[in-house]
Amino acid sequence: MVSKPYASFSGLVSDDLLDIAPSPTAIPRLIKTPGIISNLECFGSTDGDSDTTISSIRERKILVANMLPLQAKRDPQTGKWCFTRDKDSILLQLRDGFSVETEIFYVGSLKVDIDPSEQEEVAQKLLEDFNCVPTFLPHDLQNKFYLGFCKQHLWPLFHYMLPMCPDHGDRFDRSLWQAYVSANKIFADKVMEVISPEDDYVWIHDYHLLVLPTFLRKRFHRVKVGFFLHSPFPSSEIYRTLPVRDEILRGLLNCDLVGFHTFDYARHFLSCCSRMLGLDYESKRGHIGLDYFGRTVYIKILPVGVHMGRLESVLNMPATSIKVKEIYDQFKGKKVILGVDDMDIFKGISLKLLALEQLLQQNMQMRGKVVLVQIVNPARGYGKDVQEARRETYLAAERINEVYGSANYTPVVLIDRPVPRYEKSAYYSVAECCIVNAVRDGMNLVPYKYIVCRQGTPKMDEAMGIAKDTAKTSMLVVSEFVGCSPSLSGAIRVNPWDIDAVSDALNSALTMSDTEKQLRHEKHYKYVKTHDVAYWACSFAQDLERSCQDHYNKRCWGIGLGLGFRVVSLSPSFRRLGTDYIVSAYKRTKRRAIFLDYDGTLVPESCISKVPTPEVLAALDVLSSDPKNTVFIVSGRGRHSLNEWLSSCEMLGIAAEHGYFIRWKRTAEWETSSLACDLDWKSIVEPVMKSYMEATDGSSIEPKESAMVWHHQDADPDFGSCQAKELLDHLESVLSNEPAVVKRGQHIVEVKPQGVSKGLVAEKVLGRMINSNEPPDFVMCIGDDRSDEDMFESILNTVSSPSLCVMPEIFACTVGRKPSKARYYLDDVDDVVKVLQGLANASCPKSLFPLEVQTASKRSVWQVEQDAT
Repeated sequence: MVSKPYASFSGLVSDDLLDIAPSPTAIPRLIKTPGIISNLECFGSTDGDSDTTISSIRERKILVANMLPLQAKRDPQTGKWCFTRDKDSILLQLRDGFSVETEIFYVGSLKVDIDPSEQEEVAQKLLEDFNCVPTFLPHDLQNKFYLGFCKQHLWPLFHYMLPMCPDHGDRFDRSLWQAYVSANKIFADKVMEVISPEDDYVWIHDYHLLVLPTFLRKRFHRVKVGFFLHSPFPSSEIYRTLPVRDEILRGLLNCDLVGFHTFDYARHFLSCCSRMLGLDYESKRGHIGLDYFGRTVYIKILPVGVHMGRLESVLNMPATSIKVKEIYDQFKGKKVILGVDDMDIFKGISLKLLALEQLLQQNMQMRGKVVLVQIVNPARGYGKDVQEARRETYLAAERINEVYGSANYTPVVLIDRPVPRYEKSAYYSVAECCIVNAVRDGMNLVPYKYIVCRQGTPKMDEAMGIAKDTAKTSMLVVSEFVGCSPSLSGAIRVNPWDIDAVSDALNSALTMSDTEKQLRHEKHYKYVKTHDVAYWACSFAQDLERSCQDHYNKRCWGIGLGLGFRVVSLSPSFRRLGTDYIVSAYKRTKRRAIFLDYDGTLVPESCISKVPTPEVLAALDVLSSDPKNTVFIVSGRGRHSLNEWLSSCEMLGIAAEHGYFIRWKRTAEWETSSLACDLDWKSIVEPVMKSYMEATDGSSIEPKESAMVWHHQDADPDFGSCQAKELLDHLESVLSNEPAVVKRGQHIVEVKPQGVSKGLVAEKVLGRMINSNEPPDFVMCIGDDRSDEDMFESILNTVSSPSLCVMPEIFACTVGRKPSKARYYLDDVDDVVKVLQGLANASCPKSLFPLEVQTASKRSVWQVEQDAT
């Protein structure tokens, strides 16, 4: 079965790339467990909010990666394709982290090209024998997707290489991006063929499939998706240069859990989300979460480990023992330094050779006694950068061997060929020191494998002639720019660009006492053994389950087109406030209380001018002039500004500075809160805020009569947020004995008197109405900020009083779809204005002139209508 194409994505991909012949195989939607049947028809619905339910007996996980964990070759006799499991694939190894009852499906490409005439047979065989679903990308698409966009754009950029000039990185190619999107869509179609969306968990691996989560979330709004990035994630300064940066970020945010090897990579991702999408994150009980349209996207930080059993089984192979003896004889009397790297520009092989050259130059006693064995893994790309790195490596090796070598001594041994696992394990076991000198690397498991091989096994010790109780030693020189570095605290960390430092590190590693080497080895081995690949997989799976546990407690619907698609997830009782609905309730009530925030509710936050529009003033004038209404603007702004902006509304009540000043109508006097009259603390706050303002470019101070506000909206997002936290702690400390409270809001830190809040304003207004025997039967409160949540809560508490005979209709409404104590939401300021205009028209259906010009009158519309009557 091939899933239907999504029209909303078709614009992203060129016609020639989407015109791909569908796979001839119709992979049956059958799970190989008795009693589980899935039909094509059950996936015919395109209603993403009502995910299809398929009964499942066994827990299932779908692992998606660029390549399937299989090896393929043709049988020379039959000509048929034969497949075997790739035991070194991490996708197979992480199986140990799941329960034995878990059924695993693999989705990915094969490492060989399968002729279209054979694809159906191969697909059926792989599904039945290996639970694998092949993607079969067309050859041209595969090249543009993998060798093109992945290797020419994403991989260099994620390793901090910018295409500054054509000789060092290729410029962005839109056709390669289209191929990348097309390939990701094919992967998504294959996942949809086998997924049971309500039960299965999807775990996507690495940068090849960054937009795949968007396709899955588009089809199944509540799909359970985790993603783990096995490469570095660059700093925002680097990542922001990518022309399709937003599409990729939103792809990751369509996951439930995003995993990284180190905190640095996670921090860079969070910084990009903050700077480019304006998203904030917070840590709750040790878990970092991003709120994304009501969904919480969790961040996982845990480096992958090695498969202990696999390594130990290789060590116990007879071929390994034979190879170890051979290496011992070859390098007898010499100390072996080992390097195992891919041939690419980021592994720092040439820098490693320069450090060895300096070691031999400065330490004559080591000449003839130290050998660097450099194993070069086959290159994953074939660009000019790879060829340049290879040429530089060979030139350096030849120079060192020529200067410091002899007939019986070769200081640099380059092994540039495919090296089997047992041979690598033999070199690991023999090496006195292992060096990983990459200038940038996502994780790199070479140090972990080295440690395990140096620990050995009883069979290996026997083959090497090592006594049973002999203490094991190992030494590591590790670049500080690789992902495994933070977890190896006993390694000598180096800056690979500092040749002197690397040379000194090698000297220290070789001359260190055996006791010290033993202690470092024991510490490393304990960590590697307990944090293996099974531990990593189990931990990720548990966090993914926790991240998805609230999926069916909320209402979900999709918004956005193309790769900008996202799912809004909110409480079932939280719904959009319809104008017709609230107007209907408004008309059948006789005594109404209306509370409105100002910034972000009546005036957009992004507007430089904060003067309300004529439409807003007209609606407020009509509503406040209705004798059945009590209307209040409740704002954190100062009273003078609010008085100037709202002077045309004679009967409008204003609560300024969160209620420190209250005026019931334009002709009334301002009332000052009796809860706080001591403002001496302002003399303490002002110099503290001033010091932070001077230290934080783009920040400012807004002095108020009763409060002080520090703004950092125009500062650097990361630095401003960091400074806000520091300022909050600083002010709380110095004001601990003062009658003031420190609050942090959206891009602000505010200090105000104790006992002053918007919630108290609502209580005061409602209390006055109740005490005047005019209890409200309609209460509406609209706001967008954290401070408005106090109003929502206060209104609910006040109107729930036993003194009220009848519970009024309450319309607590937040601006923006986000978690709130309110039951309703409106999308933006325009929606708020439409609601106010609807209510105003209900109050004054026979207006003598249109709402947009009503403010021109010095008399209220209500008075005009009464005179006309």
